[in-house]
Amino acid sequence: MARPPPAGAGRPARAEAEEAVRTLIRWAGDDAGREGLRDTPARVVRAYEEFFSGYDMDPVDILKRTFEETEGYDEMVVLRDIRFESHCEHHMAPMIGKAHVGYLPRRRIVGISKLARLVEAFGRRLQIQEKMTAQIANVIDEVLQPEGVAVVIEAAHQCMTTRGVHKPGAVMGTSRMLGAFRDNPSTRREFLAMIGNPAGGQIHFV
Repeated sequence: MARPPPAGAGRPARAEAEEAVRTLIRWAGDDAGREGLRDTPARVVRAYEEFFSGYDMDPVDILKRTFEETEGYDEMVVLRDIRFESHCEHHMAPMIGKAHVGYLPRRRIVGISKLARLVEAFGRRLQIQEKMTAQIANVIDEVLQPEGVAVVIEAAHQCMTTRGVHKPGAVMGTSRMLGAFRDNPSTRREFLAMIGNPAGGQIHFV
């Protein structure tokens, strides 16, 4: 797994991060030195390394290796139900869902595992769903230069299911359509049909 850069590169030292966790434990009203919490700061910092490892991934680099030997294939490529786990940048609460990614190749295609890795690269950051949806689509459009790109994300946000309005079961849908998927309604409908037409077709376009 990619590791964070050294403290001199702009991040606090590990010891500072662990001390920050101790401060939050004390602020919550508990004793950071008691047995059950003594090792919690180190565990939290290790967990954050995993939760936010996307900052150490280069989305453009992920898509750089492409293939042109496609025997003239020019229909859409779709990878659906890509599970991701992210964190809301407003409350740092989990945001868990799935992404559906499609594109219409012009000349080049990319290995499907790269599409899943791209979702992970943006998901493992502090995020808002609208921005993440646009980021995934924009990078595919920039690197592959296809005829069109479509990205749909469905996610549950624990910032609204475990706090605030407390509405468990609510799922937010966002989409980003570029090129043929934006300009051609039949192409867009075909993509939505292939991914199961989430949210009954009532997608919030961004």
